[in-house]
Amino acid sequence: MRLAAIAPLVLLPVLVASMPSETGSGVAHVVLALAAILAAAKLGGDLAVRIGQPAVLGELVAGVILGNLDLAGLTWFRALTADASINMLAQLGVLILLFEVGLESTVREMMKVGASATLVAVLGVVTPFALGWGVGALLLPGHSAYAHAFLGATLTATSVGITARVLKDLGKARLQEARIILGAAVIDDVLGLVILAVVAGVIESANQGTTLSYGSTVLVVAKAAVFMVGALGLGVALSPRLFGVAARLRGHGVLLATALVLCFVLAWLASAVGLAPIVGAYAAGLILEDIHWKEFTSRGERSVGELVQPVASFLVPVFFVLMGMRVQVQSFAHPAGLGLALLLTLAAIAGKQACALGALGSGMDRLSIGLGMIPRGEVGLIFASIGLGLTLHGERIVDEGIYSAVVIMVIVTTLVTPPALKWSLERGAHRAAERSG
Repeated sequence: MRLAAIAPLVLLPVLVASMPSETGSGVAHVVLALAAILAAAKLGGDLAVRIGQPAVLGELVAGVILGNLDLAGLTWFRALTADASINMLAQLGVLILLFEVGLESTVREMMKVGASATLVAVLGVVTPFALGWGVGALLLPGHSAYAHAFLGATLTATSVGITARVLKDLGKARLQEARIILGAAVIDDVLGLVILAVVAGVIESANQGTTLSYGSTVLVVAKAAVFMVGALGLGVALSPRLFGVAARLRGHGVLLATALVLCFVLAWLASAVGLAPIVGAYAAGLILEDIHWKEFTSRGERSVGELVQPVASFLVPVFFVLMGMRVQVQSFAHPAGLGLALLLTLAAIAGKQACALGALGSGMDRLSIGLGMIPRGEVGLIFASIGLGLTLHGERIVDEGIYSAVVIMVIVTTLVTPPALKWSLERGAHRAAERSG
């Protein structure tokens, strides 16, 4: 009975992939593609969860499989990677994802993060960035320094969602080390987004023929800082009034619409000042707190996080599957591609281990802190996907080989963190028990 229930999900991607590439047009083509993508995402996610891994890993691997069915003569999915409609839905999924990640923290909580979390975060950005740049310079001497810098930027992020889920599942979220990990991971994402904005802005300036200078870099940093401070400051001050006015409106879906308006407006403003739209979406999530929709929840409505979740469950998997579909396994047939993936992974792990040195105080489990900062997850994929769209004099900064290596790095760092962190925390707890005994 269970097999019969899931049979349509199993067969749909296969049936769709067997269709000719010209099948469908307009909305019919899009809905068929979405049906296949969502079916593959949920099957991949289910298999990943069954073996104790995050669902995002299964979605990504499902995309890799579908995107490489062209090796068997089935080209339909590979063609979807260039489909404007599917790509637009994936980009909306990115905005919703970063908005969701932002909702997990607040500006007030970020300001309360101690010196340890801040130092860990700074080291966790600077060290991987330098190591990633070094790996690019070593293995990709024929590529520009912009490509090397972008490789460094992809290693700076820490996946807040994956790290938080692992700590919660292990029942360790209240440990001091856990608070440092989560606080540093949040700051890491902000710093990583700023670095992404700097690198992308410098590349765009170079593409327009302007000279790379410290002035242009400082300008991008200043715009990022002004936007983040301004958006967060004004947002904290004005959002209670915005939701207060919205609470007076009649009809269904007002709370969700208001939150999405804030998310999309800030995403547009970020783009307008030359930053990635995801910076604005992330800022919008940080701004919002439970107290903002108290009038809504007091009359029985759900919170913004609960309302956004169904939207995210539809759009976010489209992004991950599409990102996986862009990986070309042929690129790993060459030793250079495998070497790049291996060294990037080692740099990603070593960079986050170094950041654990920033944890202040005696008796701190620095190994667990370093391991908890390893997963790059969705943010690393977002960085890589943005790199695919950056060009310099008509040539892409991140080609398919580099992108595939980054995705492998993301997969490995996501895969090794749950068992490694579980082992380390249990080891730390055992040692603490021996000392107390």
